[in-house]
Amino acid sequence: MYVVCKDHVELAIDKFVDEFEEAPDIVDLEHTKFIDWEPPITCEECQCEAKFLIV
Repeated sequence: MYVVCKDHVELAIDKFVDEFEEAPDIVDLEHTKFIDWEPPITCEECQCEAKFLIV
């Protein structure tokens, strides 16, 4: 699972495919709310606002 900004979506997809050998689901964090989990505010690769969850 990766939480990233728009600029790092491709990198996260590549990492996911390398690790799991299948295509990930991409969740837009602006339009999705979770009951028991609050996503990180910043991208895992930089300090920009996190926009996508790659799972």
